[in-house]
Amino acid sequence: MHPHLLLHVSRLCRFAGISGQYPLVQNVTVTEGGIANLTCRVEFNDNTSLQWSNPAQQTLFFGDKKALRDNRIELVRATSSELTISISDVTLSDEGMYTCSLFTMPVRTAKAYLTVLGVPEKPEIDGLTKPAMEGDHITLTCITQGSKPAADLRWFRNEKEVKGAKEVNASGKTFTVRSSLQLQVDRNDDGVAYTCRVDHVALTQAPQQATEVLEVHYAPRVEITHSLEVPQEGQYLKLECVSKGNPSPDPVMWTKDGSELPDLDRMIVEGRELTFTSLNKTDNGTYRCEASNHLGTSSAQYVLYVYDAPTTLPPPTTPPLHPITPDPTALLGSHASDPTVTGNRDPNALGQHGTDHALIGGVVAVVVFVTLCLIIVLGRYLARHKGTYLTNEAKGADDAPDADTAIINAEGNHAHAEEKKEYFI
Repeated sequence: MHPHLLLHVSRLCRFAGISGQYPLVQNVTVTEGGIANLTCRVEFNDNTSLQWSNPAQQTLFFGDKKALRDNRIELVRATSSELTISISDVTLSDEGMYTCSLFTMPVRTAKAYLTVLGVPEKPEIDGLTKPAMEGDHITLTCITQGSKPAADLRWFRNEKEVKGAKEVNASGKTFTVRSSLQLQVDRNDDGVAYTCRVDHVALTQAPQQATEVLEVHYAPRVEITHSLEVPQEGQYLKLECVSKGNPSPDPVMWTKDGSELPDLDRMIVEGRELTFTSLNKTDNGTYRCEASNHLGTSSAQYVLYVYDAPTTLPPPTTPPLHPITPDPTALLGSHASDPTVTGNRDPNALGQHGTDHALIGGVVAVVVFVTLCLIIVLGRYLARHKGTYLTNEAKGADDAPDADTAIINAEGNHAHAEEKKEYFI
């Protein structure tokens, strides 16, 4: 015989003869209302019967024979090596230790524990008053019953989890769990959904949950929005009175400088909007809108200042190619006499014109000074040249008996005369 076969036979003999036959079982966990399958197997059996008993030691099945009258208990499989039964519509009272017995000498047994999970009921939220007033302190309480083991409760403000205080109480084999959430509500809680969710091992599909949406009443708050940053004459402007409150505020009221709005065709009021079809400087003033509900009143102000419409300036001319001596009187007096330079001016623009005038005045002063200097230098040069001529003429007239001789004896002509004398000698 093959050595491996001999070893296998010796193990079988030792298990059957020396160690004996032992049933094999497994613990089972099932949700309340489900089906529990209990299986007992034996690897080596010489047609010895198997038996299942409940925690009260009542026989359920002996082999393929049903011993207990319970319609929920059925036979699934019965062979010499296996006995499997099922318990449908399991209740919490079915939980306990079940025994599989193998009727050898002596009797061999194995025990399997059946755990039944209690499914928590759908939670309920209490303590919510509708509507709540801004500033109220409220306590939301979430309760769920029938869980086994105790369920876990979690709070969510919209999608963000918030912390609550949990309390667990035993009710027979199940537990009642409650969680409280304390709030001081404000206008930001209006329309917010608070959800209580139950997490439990028996909830395999989706968690149970309950949701309540808060309704908070609060006094209105008002602000004014405008369509222009720099209003100018002739432009279109829309002011909107944005009011937020719960309940919704009554229709808003517009006033100007503490009085009713003037009756103008170009000033239109439609609900919360005040529209100017064409701005005018007479529209300058403080505009106020007011909104109210039964909890209070709120207002906002907008100061309107209409600026001059922008003017179009002529394009700059091409400067002359030859220099022109500026007329100080014309330069300094041009703007002073210009009838178009009137009305409101930007202070920055006036400062710029003053700077330009000072620069032009300086240039004119320099030109005048240089001109005077040139005139003085030219005058002195001409005077000196005339003096030299008169001096030469006087030198020739010292020894001359008449005017013609004086001219001939002048310094310039004297040299020529000497040349002529040398020539004749």
